[in-house]
Amino acid sequence: MINITVDTRYIEEQSEPDANRFVFAYTVHIENNGESDMQLLNRYWLITDANSKQTEVKGPGVVGEQPVIKPQGKYHYTSGCILETELGTMEGHYEFKTIDDSMVKHPIPVFRLSVPNIIH
Repeated sequence: MINITVDTRYIEEQSEPDANRFVFAYTVHIENNGESDMQLLNRYWLITDANSKQTEVKGPGVVGEQPVIKPQGKYHYTSGCILETELGTMEGHYEFKTIDDSMVKHPIPVFRLSVPNIIH
């Protein structure tokens, strides 16, 4: 019903490696392959750096929005994350409300945040 993919990139100009500050952007693409509207109400992220430091982020919507995604519709947004290491991961879930007001939790599989060429 819902398909989620994520693209990531390292933001070198905002990063300060000598200060253990590594900035990443991620763009989330959400496709509603179902037959009814889905509203993205809440998000949950678990961010883990290479030192196993974990940060949880949760709250309403994404980038200040709680979008309604029409059947066969798409929604995408870009946000950011700052890590203390050159490598990390994110994973989580979104909670959607269906047309009949039931809630659906959709997992977002683990994806990697990494400085280019850090992993060969």
